[in-house]
Amino acid sequence: MKIAIDAMGGDHAPKEIVLGALKAVETFKSLEITLVGDETKILEYLPDNTASVNILHTDEKITSEDEPVKAVRRKKKASLVLMANEVKEGRADACISAGNTGALMSAGLFVIGRIKGIDRPALSPTLPTVNGEGFLLLDVGANVDAKPQHLMQYGIMGSIYMEKVRQISKPRVGLLNVGTENGKGNDLTKKAFELLDNAPINFVGNVEARDLLEGAADVVVTDGFSGNVALKTIEGTALTLFSMLKDKFMSNTKTKIAAVLAKNELRGLKDQLDYSEYGGAALFGLKAPVIKAHGSSNRQAVFSAIQQTINIVEKEVVMKIESEVKHLPKQGEEQ
Repeated sequence: MKIAIDAMGGDHAPKEIVLGALKAVETFKSLEITLVGDETKILEYLPDNTASVNILHTDEKITSEDEPVKAVRRKKKASLVLMANEVKEGRADACISAGNTGALMSAGLFVIGRIKGIDRPALSPTLPTVNGEGFLLLDVGANVDAKPQHLMQYGIMGSIYMEKVRQISKPRVGLLNVGTENGKGNDLTKKAFELLDNAPINFVGNVEARDLLEGAADVVVTDGFSGNVALKTIEGTALTLFSMLKDKFMSNTKTKIAAVLAKNELRGLKDQLDYSEYGGAALFGLKAPVIKAHGSSNRQAVFSAIQQTINIVEKEVVMKIESEVKHLPKQGEEQ
């Protein structure tokens, strides 16, 4: 299997990207990785004669300040664009970047292309739940505005991923809403509810944001605006919670002793809430697997994203989505 990675994307590139890739090729013997970026900077962290890691050199990159669509069209030699082109040309089975999310979305659409029958790709991270299983949330920002048909497609794509990759039989698909009762919400959620209820999935109805981490559903569908707000709220709450706990445990001698005694339990809780253990956010709906790693990814997060990508390729998730959407009734939406 061959995976192309944007070595210059993310807050800790290229060091953590390279180190995560090295761990992956050591773990998965049949894996071959192409790191796309500044060869001189990459070689600072890459041992000599690393046979399973190749370098595609470019000194151009897309930054977080770049306007996504314009950057992808103008910076043809940027590491993120060349990475996507490796997939388009068949030299890689999938690609990963921790860089500019909008640019990755644009490169996915313009370079790799979307699956016929899917109107809008969805950005889909796995988030933690109290039972440790996690749930898939989509969309979290690929499309701020959405139509009911798009949410129905998100539900189908998410269900296929959770069943084939996470091995969950008949994954429960819920619609993020302001209440659990049927008929709740705005015009978008009401119409999406009807489509999801008739889709070939295990739709369990509306779910509220307060129940997400309790595992109310295995797949939670929403528009990109609401999804991004929910994602950032969960991330921020987790960071704030641990900051508050640290302050309390360090406040006096008694609490410091308690912290030492509960060290393993606290570490386990932190790991359970750590995004780096869940991989990246997949852009479902494209012709090949495209994974968005967190911008602050360390080597463990990069490794987890690679592991997730391998599973998506091996389980033929893209092919199964293509097969499923062929049988969907047309809704009069743009194709």
